[in-house]
This record gives sequence, structure tokens and C-alpha cells, in this order.
Amino acid sequence: MRDNLQLTPDGQLKHLLTLDGLPARILTQILDTASSFVAVGEREVKSVPLLRGKAVFNIFFENSTRTRTTFEIAAKRLSADVVNLNVGASSQSKGETLLDTVANLAAMHADMFVVRHAASGAAHLIARHVAPHIHVVNAGDGRCSHPTQGLLDMFTIRHFKGGFHNLRVAIVGDVLHSRVARSQIHALTTLGCPQVRVIAPKTLLPRDVSNLGVHVYHDLAQGLKDVDVVMMLRLQNERMQGARLPSAGEFYKHWGLTAEKLRHAKPDAIVMHPGPMNRGVEIDSEVADGPQSVILAQVTFGIAVRMAVMSLLAGN
Repeated sequence: MRDNLQLTPDGQLKHLLTLDGLPARILTQILDTASSFVAVGEREVKSVPLLRGKAVFNIFFENSTRTRTTFEIAAKRLSADVVNLNVGASSQSKGETLLDTVANLAAMHADMFVVRHAASGAAHLIARHVAPHIHVVNAGDGRCSHPTQGLLDMFTIRHFKGGFHNLRVAIVGDVLHSRVARSQIHALTTLGCPQVRVIAPKTLLPRDVSNLGVHVYHDLAQGLKDVDVVMMLRLQNERMQGARLPSAGEFYKHWGLTAEKLRHAKPDAIVMHPGPMNRGVEIDSEVADGPQSVILAQVTFGIAVRMAVMSLLAGN
């Protein structure tokens, strides 16, 4: 989904709604800015004053642990005032519309909204209706996009592999329901990764997968052959309508990542997962906790990446 809502007339970032259509210079700017924030978490005083006096509202209409927590930590490290909205106990549960909820929060002098919603396009809708000084960050919308997860994954790859131009990257699992996979694919292709593979059963691939510029595999061993990065996906059971898989055990047998299957990749391949992991379904504990796993590093880098996004949106 391409949308000039995201950029100001002079090409600077105004909202972060999707990675689709964002130029490589913007993605690189975010990654470079995040590099400068990584060290903040290692200091005794873990804060900088870039968002001092700004109010950041985290509005999560779906459950989240990593994303909401890392956004909250990131905003606080930038010295912002942070409000976490308990949607279950809010006016939404009483029938108030999404835009009315946002309008009321904006009246409380909000400067930035971080939004997660089950409906694709929710963040775009909000961005079209907020005042010009308010910025919107999409923290995941339906099956559509999860831009900051895609960015933190790119940061992790760049950190461990040095760049993208000579890499083979495999994305494995429930691509059909994964907003993370879409953001990963857009980011990888934009940043110049020459070969992106998706590995999944046919029932868990989107119909337009051939238009995404990826190589499709239905056999895990073949798809993992000589790859540099293995990006596992969570089975999105809550988004599935009807039976698309025989069972979790059947999925693990054919597409779950084990140490034996990982040997098809390069010896120095890194293993990633956006979380939460279903151990024994998508990934074996021996791999998740093994020397090639960078899953916890992804979480740590997520704070710096989200600091970078909010800082750039605020004009710093």
C-alpha cells in the first residue's frame, strides 16, 4: 500500500504506516539513527531529552507484550510523557468509534499515537484525520503491515551480516496471515537483498505471492539451502478461518525449524523470530536457544529502532 501520507512535502517522515513505498533513503536513515541509540540502553542514565514535553499515546486494540513494552521504553528513554490506553476498559467497549476515541485523546494534547488494531488500514484512517502536528505510528494492523518490526528485523540483519546486497534470506511459515512477513519482504527488496525466499505450505501463502518478488518453496530443506538468514513466523491461529493445517504436530514435522533442518542453511546463518514463539510448532528449543539464534537481540534492537522512528517523526 503506497501512501504519500507518510512523507512531508520535502520528503521527511511524517507518519510511519507501512514500509511499502518508502524509499531506501528513509529506511537507511531510520537504521542509522537507531545505531546511535543502541548505546543509550547500556548507559547508567538511559534517557535523552529529544521528546521532552511531548505526549505519546499507546493505543493497543490487540494484545501485545513486546511491541507495546518496547514502544513504552523507547518513548520514556526519549523523555516523552507516555499514556497506555487500556482499550478493554475504554469508551471503545461502550460503542465509541475509533475516530471519536482518537479525537478525544488528541484533545488531551497528544503529539503522537502508536496504534495496533485488528483492522487493516486503521492507522491510515487515523493519520488522515489527526491534526497536522500529530504523528501516527502503525504498531500492527490486521494482516497488512508491521513496519517497526520489519525495521528492527532489518537492523538485526545489518548488525550481524553487515548489509543486504549479498544475502539469501528465507521467510518461513504462515505468510498468508503475517503482517510481519509483508513488512519484511518490502524492506528486504527496498534495501537491495538479491534473493528473498518464502517457505510455506500452499494454504499459508497469499494469492498474490508471485507479485511480491520472492522465490516460493514448499519444501523446507530445499528452501533453506545456502541461506544466510532464516526468519521464522508465528502461526497466526487467531486470524485463520477454517482448517488450513492438519495439526500443529503436522506443521512442525514438515516446516518446523530443527537443528537438523537448519544444517541446510549456511553454517553462519542467523535465526530470527518476531515472537511470541510456539516452541515445538514453528521452532525447536534447541534452535531457539542455540548459538545461531538472534531472537533476543531482535527485542533489544527493537527499542533503539522505535526510538529512532519517534525521534525522526518529532523532527530530531
